[in-house]
Amino acid sequence: MSDPVTPPARSGSDATTTDPTTSSRAKDHSPWNWLLFVPIVVPLIPALFNADSPRFLGFPRFYWLQLAYILLGVATTTLVYQMTKNRGDR
Repeated sequence: MSDPVTPPARSGSDATTTDPTTSSRAKDHSPWNWLLFVPIVVPLIPALFNADSPRFLGFPRFYWLQLAYILLGVATTTLVYQMTKNRGDR
């Protein structure tokens, strides 16, 4: 039987252990991070690709928009990374 004053030991990670990488990531509340939702939400809008025309190099809109979404995701991720990479120096 355990002592009623002492809380039982928890299995797994201990909350009192300070890991610098985990704590710095958890405290990163940069508003730039909200831009990462753009490449997630934009491809979910069916009105953007619900047609066959215009064609680009013979490809229907759906196919070239998929490639444009990849470029949008890369550009957005790069922008957010560049704007937030020096935040750990504070």
